[in-house]
Amino acid sequence: MLSGIFVVSGARNLMNPERLAAAAKPVTDRVTPLLERADPRIPTDTLTLIKVNSAVQLGAGLMLATGKLTRPAALVLAGTLVPVTIAGHPFWSNDDPTMRNNNQVHFLKNLGLFGGLLLAAADTEGKPSLRWRTGHRIGHSRSSVQRAVRTARREARIAVRSAATARRLPG
Repeated sequence: MLSGIFVVSGARNLMNPERLAAAAKPVTDRVTPLLERADPRIPTDTLTLIKVNSAVQLGAGLMLATGKLTRPAALVLAGTLVPVTIAGHPFWSNDDPTMRNNNQVHFLKNLGLFGGLLLAAADTEGKPSLRWRTGHRIGHSRSSVQRAVRTARREARIAVRSAATARRLPG
């Protein structure tokens, strides 16, 4: 259910990125210098960045919906939601009270989606976490080593006694 909005909006925005260009321009203008510093080959025009973000939302949304790599997909979706929310719902810059209220509601909706995505990213689907499994394996390995040491000591004591007994026997 969480992925539905990303699949639908990702597909819609991928087909028609022009409708978002005006709202996205201030955000892409601020991100462009960072992208150019990271790698000059990365495209920085607004429409291409909208298309990339939309394609990522569509792909990660489908992965989340189908249960494939759900934790990484949820993290990727959370990452794509940040610029979309800042560009699409800047309620702090609206003078019109109706527009401010509308953008504030959508901003808070996206904030709720962000929280849901973080929960989905942390969800282990009922399996113990990697940290717990690692600690459990270490504890199990430690017990196995201790058991092997006790067994080796016992076998060594038996071998010493057997050798002492064998020396005392005639012949």
